[in-house]
Amino acid sequence: MLEIRKYDLPDISIFYEEDKPADFFIWVPDDFYVVLGNSNKPRQNIIEKHIRDDDVTVYKRPSGGETVILTPRTMVVSLKVTLEKFSNPVAHFRYFNQQIIDALSSLGVEDLYYRGISDVAIGDRKILGSSIYRRRKILFYHAVLNVSESVDTIARYIRHPVKEPDYRSGRSHHEFVTSLHAEGYKFSMKQLRTTLSEFLRAIDNEKIATLSR
Repeated sequence: MLEIRKYDLPDISIFYEEDKPADFFIWVPDDFYVVLGNSNKPRQNIIEKHIRDDDVTVYKRPSGGETVILTPRTMVVSLKVTLEKFSNPVAHFRYFNQQIIDALSSLGVEDLYYRGISDVAIGDRKILGSSIYRRRKILFYHAVLNVSESVDTIARYIRHPVKEPDYRSGRSHHEFVTSLHAEGYKFSMKQLRTTLSEFLRAIDNEKIATLSR
């Protein structure tokens, strides 16, 4: 039986930091990891044979959404905020993803859009997916940005999702997903991390608190 580990990758650390009501964490995975959404099932969402053959570690995160793959050619962007009230997840997805769109736009990336409930796309091709986990007064958002990972890697380990956003329209991974490098944007990880950090530091916590009002 395939081992499914509890999500304990580096970004979850900020979720448990009680002395910081708000924080962010940006990191680049050191290996290949497949991460199931909270409601995902291995037989439905991943290609177990390939995962076993390649000895890829599988986790299940507490947040929703579909299965993702983390690799050294992707970047994970995570954010924690403390909220008294949370009743509008779509508004929060839109706000957080817009910060990433603004950061990438400042680097010259064009044709960026907020798509579906929780994606960022260049045109109609996805470069980032995100999910939210809520516990008590803490909201934890994390997103995976495809910097330069081949879509072949995604297709090797992840099945077509059971649930998909309307804008996907049944397209295969190869038709639906792209990366910054594939679109001609050859940023270094350092450059991306620096720019994203600048925009995340400027997030308005008072504005976030109004999104569920």
